[in-house]
Amino acid sequence: MSQENAAQTVEIQSRIQLNDIEPTAFQAMLGLEGYLNDSGLDSTLKSLIKIKASMINKCAFCIEMHSDHAQKHGETVPRMLAVAAWEESPLFSERERVVLALTEELTRVSIEGLTDTTYKKSLEVLGEKTLMQCIMQVATINTWNRIALATKMVYSGR
Repeated sequence: MSQENAAQTVEIQSRIQLNDIEPTAFQAMLGLEGYLNDSGLDSTLKSLIKIKASMINKCAFCIEMHSDHAQKHGETVPRMLAVAAWEESPLFSERERVVLALTEELTRVSIEGLTDTTYKKSLEVLGEKTLMQCIMQVATINTWNRIALATKMVYSGR
């Protein structure tokens, strides 16, 4: 490692891990992931939700893990980077834009909650079942973000 890289390295302190201290809680979270994997929710939408919420929450572990996973499943780097400014980007479909707006509002729920405008548009474009699946995906990734941030998880999957 060069001196420049060494100077930029953040020291990560060891903290408790959910799966070690509370394996039942960890299994419950994995149960939500199992539900979402079996739900039929489009993998592109799941990836966009995970990346966007993780960006908002500044969860490096989840951004790195879900970007890596999305890229392995065909997502492009330009689109993943554009998630940060999706409203200005032509790279997303109407369906994806609705999901990104939904993700932003639910992740920042204390600001305005889910606005009627976004809810109605989401229901119109996604339908009831997909909307509920997206809400569950947003809720799940936000919980994972909080766990990863609280325990200072570091992604080492590359």
